[in-house]
Amino acid sequence: MVKVLPVPGPNARKYVEMDSRYISPSYTRSYPFVMSHGKGAEVWDVDGNRFIDFNAGIAVVATGHSHPEVVKAIQEQAEKFIHMAGTDFYYPQEIELAKKLNEIRPMKEEVKVFLTNSGTESVESAIKLARYVTGRPRFIAFLGGFHGRTMGSLAFTASKAVQRARFFPMMPGVVHVPFPNPYRPLLRGEDQGEAVLDYIENVIFKTVAPPEEVAAFLLEPIQGEGGYVVPPESFFPGLRKLADKHGILIIVDEVQSGMGRTGKMYAIEHTGIEPDIYTMAKGIASGMPLGAMAARKSLMTWVPGAHGNTFGGNPLSCVASLKTIELLQNGYMENARVMGEYLMGKLKEMQRNHPSIGDVRGRGLMVGVELVLDRETKEPAHDLRDKVVDEAFKRGLLLLGCGTSTIRISPALNITREIVDEALEILDVALGEAEKAYL
Repeated sequence: MVKVLPVPGPNARKYVEMDSRYISPSYTRSYPFVMSHGKGAEVWDVDGNRFIDFNAGIAVVATGHSHPEVVKAIQEQAEKFIHMAGTDFYYPQEIELAKKLNEIRPMKEEVKVFLTNSGTESVESAIKLARYVTGRPRFIAFLGGFHGRTMGSLAFTASKAVQRARFFPMMPGVVHVPFPNPYRPLLRGEDQGEAVLDYIENVIFKTVAPPEEVAAFLLEPIQGEGGYVVPPESFFPGLRKLADKHGILIIVDEVQSGMGRTGKMYAIEHTGIEPDIYTMAKGIASGMPLGAMAARKSLMTWVPGAHGNTFGGNPLSCVASLKTIELLQNGYMENARVMGEYLMGKLKEMQRNHPSIGDVRGRGLMVGVELVLDRETKEPAHDLRDKVVDEAFKRGLLLLGCGTSTIRISPALNITREIVDEALEILDVALGEAEKAYL
């Protein structure tokens, strides 16, 4: 970190104070970083301090901050027109993006696309479509999952109680089951994937959710807010078999895990199965507000007026997305795979010297480091994790937590090895400081 002033500096403090007067207190800020500008995986605050961004705006700026080619595409489009509601009129940018999303689909059957502004809107679209085409009222979601905060998607979200507190009742008909977490198993059995599938088949279907009434399973290929949890290899093939047996759709939420983050365009491609419906957002347009829901053509049977969106598919966002996908395909997705392997290898080496690191897991540049107070008992180290995040910020590294005690690492997909090494040096020191305080 090139430190100009101790953080937070006077300008940052001024804006934090102003924020407290005018911004909703429901926002979740971990530390007082106030951004001035960014380039790639580096950002600067309003006092001139440089930081390494290991968040990428929560896995959003896939091509790094203000990628010049993305900026140019947005500028050129803004000179032509900024908005023309895509659910009522036609324009090439929206149509071309839908065509491109069909080309990079994670299944054999072609898809049709509904464009939105965000992840939660994409999920809302998916659950509406699933109900529409199946005529079934129920869904199965997974503990630890995060799918958004609007009232439909919130019914599926189960990562933190605070996200649901005082909002009951939500959309009815959603049953939650354990997500297969190899590090923290909730069910008996050596293979948590098989254990969860058995629980659904022999407990849930026989007691509270008749399978003939279930429209879809909705889940993340890798849980995000729940702790960057990668399920066992057995799970998704078994889930596909179970879904097909009962005529149930599979909706995969790729809002955080999609768009090249795991080294493949979609995380579901690591599992060997095809979804029926999938959602996208975050990294789809390098920071421009855009989301999408895509489904097999054979499922996209709803009629005009069944669903719509005024701002979804905004032309500025569409051209940013087209350029983002081009950059992902031309090297950034492969860089995510290579840098992800390198990063996880270095973190596992670091684990030998830091007793607080209980587990290192992930795919590509979607990496979780779960911290514990004791490796034998696996007692979560929530306060220690927050201390690491704070110590890293003071030293020039932006981190965020997820789950109970996990550090998430989701930098820009074009991050260099040099910057990864610099970030890991800071993380090493931050871990040491936190361990002194809590171990």
